[in-house]
This record gives sequence, C-alpha cells and structure tokens, in this order.
Amino acid sequence: MNFVDELQWRGMIHDIMPGTKEQLDKELTSAYVGIDPTANSLHIGHLVGVMMLRHFQIAGHKPIALVGGATGMIGDPSGKSQERNLLDETTLRYNQECLKIQLAKFLDFESDAPNAAEMVNNYDWMKDFTFLDFIRDIGKHITVNYMMSKDSVKKRLDSDSGSGMSFTEFTYQLVQGTDFLHLYETRNTKLQMGGSDQWGNITTGTELIRRKTGGEAFALTCPLIKKADGTKFGKTESGNVWLDAKLTSPYKFYQFWINTSDEDGEKYIKIFTLLSKDQIAELVAQHAEAPHLRLLQKRLAEEVTVMVHSREDFDLAVEASQILFGQGTAELLNKLDEETFLSVFEGVPQFKISMKELEAGIKVVDLLAEKAMVFPSKGELRRTVQGNGLSINKEKVTDAESLIDHNFLIGTKYLLVQKGKKNYFLLICE
Repeated sequence: MNFVDELQWRGMIHDIMPGTKEQLDKELTSAYVGIDPTANSLHIGHLVGVMMLRHFQIAGHKPIALVGGATGMIGDPSGKSQERNLLDETTLRYNQECLKIQLAKFLDFESDAPNAAEMVNNYDWMKDFTFLDFIRDIGKHITVNYMMSKDSVKKRLDSDSGSGMSFTEFTYQLVQGTDFLHLYETRNTKLQMGGSDQWGNITTGTELIRRKTGGEAFALTCPLIKKADGTKFGKTESGNVWLDAKLTSPYKFYQFWINTSDEDGEKYIKIFTLLSKDQIAELVAQHAEAPHLRLLQKRLAEEVTVMVHSREDFDLAVEASQILFGQGTAELLNKLDEETFLSVFEGVPQFKISMKELEAGIKVVDLLAEKAMVFPSKGELRRTVQGNGLSINKEKVTDAESLIDHNFLIGTKYLLVQKGKKNYFLLICE
C-alpha cells in the first residue's frame, strides 16, 4: 500500500502538503522526523513519529531520525508554556547513542539497502554556524511577518502568563528550517514529518528551501494522540511511560497498554502496531462480541511490548499480571526482578521484620500474629491454616507451627503472604 494511504486508514495524518503523495509515488524519497534528545530514552509519546518512520521504510523509502542536539540546546516553543532545560554536548551525545539503540528495534540502520535508515544530529552542522552566517544565509530569506503568523508564536505572545517569548525561542522555527534545508541539500531529503504542533516549524522549512534553492519540499503531520477522556496520552501518575526497561519495567509498560479503554484500544492498535487492516477489523469485531475478554487490549499490549522489549519480557509480564488473580508459583516469584515484583504488589499492606528474627527460624504463627500483624490473633491464623487459606510465597501453609527462615526469602528480602483468595501482605526483611 502507498505510504500516505497506509497512514490515512490508520488515522495517522493530520495535515499533508499538496503534492506529497505524488512525490512518494514518483521516486524513493528521504524523510526525517526530529527527536528531542533531552532524555536518554524515548517514551511512548515518541512512538507515533517512530511508527511513521517505520511505515515509511516498509513502503520502500529512506527514513532519517534527526536528533536535535542543537535545537535541544534552545527549546521549542510549540505547545510549551515555558522554556526547556538546556543540555551540554556530552549529555546530548550520550542520549543520542541510547536513542539509536532503541530506534534500531524499529528501523533498519545496518543493511546496505538504498533505503537503510540513518541517524543524524543537527549539532554536527550547527556547531560551527556563526551568528553572522545565520542572519546572512537564513534570516534574510524569511520575514518577521511570516514568523509572527505561526500559531506557536501567536499562542505564546497572546498567553496570560506575561512571560512573553525569548528571541532564542522565536528563532527556533528558523533553526529547524535550517535542518530541513541542510538535509535537502546534503541528502536530497524532501519530506519532514512530525506531530501536528510542528506544522508551523515544518512549513517554515519548506518555505526556506523554496526561497533559497527554488526547490520543492513537503510536510506531513500526525494528530497529537489524546485519550478518549481528553487527558494526555502516555502520562501516568508516576510520569512518562519510557521505552527503557530501567525507567519503566516491561511489566508496567505492558500494564499501560492492557488498561486502555475500548475506544482508545481501537485507535491505538492502528497506530502502534503493524497489524493489517483486515486483522484489526477482525479483532475489533471479536472484541465487540465479548468486550469483557479484552481481546483488543491483550493483542495491543502483546504487539507493542514484544516490539519494544521482547517476547520473553512479554510472557513474564503476562505471568506476573496473573499473580494477583490467584495464579503464579514460588518459581515465578523468584524469576521476577525486584522492580517488577514490587510493581505487582504496589499498594499491598507491608510489614517490616528484622533479619535477626529469621536467622534461627520463627514459627509461622509467631511471625504473622506477633511480629507482623497479618492476623489479629493466633487463633484466627490457626483457623485459616486449617481451612487451607494461608500461603507464603504462593505455597500453602499446612502447619501453623512450621518454621520460616531466611531461605524462604524472595530476592533475599521479601516474604509474600496470602490470606484467602485476594488478601496479600508483603513482609520486608531488613
């Protein structure tokens, strides 16, 4: 399928410049998406742009991921109420390498195909660009009137905050336009893609190319993704959902997608997976017949978690998510890393016990009715054991007088107590 048609049915086009589709039909075309390098990981807010590049490469065209090392030192006013923090070059270079490792899961950088992906950093061509070069070679081609007409500029100047807009931010669209011009001249890049809030910056680039070279360049933007309730996509109570497993565990990543609403799930599965139109239509129909089975969310969570992490991480996340519903084994508990383990049992009542208590071993009845008040009395604990209702680390306790020692600890630190089917308690040994 043609790239534009593919994005169209997936709901991934907000604005497109006339002639873009014809350009892509005519020849192998190079396009770029700019990525903010102010963190050492992408988050799921970046995934729309990344998926656009992936579809672009699948369609036979050449994707370029531009890391904004120079623009990251300025700050883009689009959609922001204040300037962003500026980074030093060492940090930007480190972040760039981290981002490329993540992007390599989506894009082919390594092959010798003519449409192999490239990563570039605009700091490389901007760092030796003097201010005099900039105002002579770039500034004279774009009028202040043109720059003032951009929505991103208007909104900041009209805002009630009174903070106004710095000259640094005002020139952002020219700096981004310079990137497009540079890639047009050095890599024959004729298309820039991004979020709909970038339309003004991107079209400044196409205008700069037209005025300076007489050439033609194109723009394509995708909608800014929001949840059905109007809140921002990709944000949770604890902040961004990152692609780096150290910042957001695969379990929490999986949970984000599995917990999407039906309406969002139907939208997200088109944007964030490579499933075909027919596969998605069938999945939506099956989901409509039995929404309680959450088939749509399960498939969405599987596709995205496997793509970003791995099949193994996905399988472990599914197993971990079943623990609270009565499934799981002592072996599985010991397989989980500490962050995932704590994520699964977030909000569960916790008790702290001393490692000394476990050195010589302690009776279950003393541990759970005296040292940690899981039970209000020893009598209730014994009755629960007789009724087969007490487990420690997912293994049934058959004798209230049996001993628990440090060998029982999960990760040398935790004991998981389950009373009945749904009541969990976490004992933390210090």
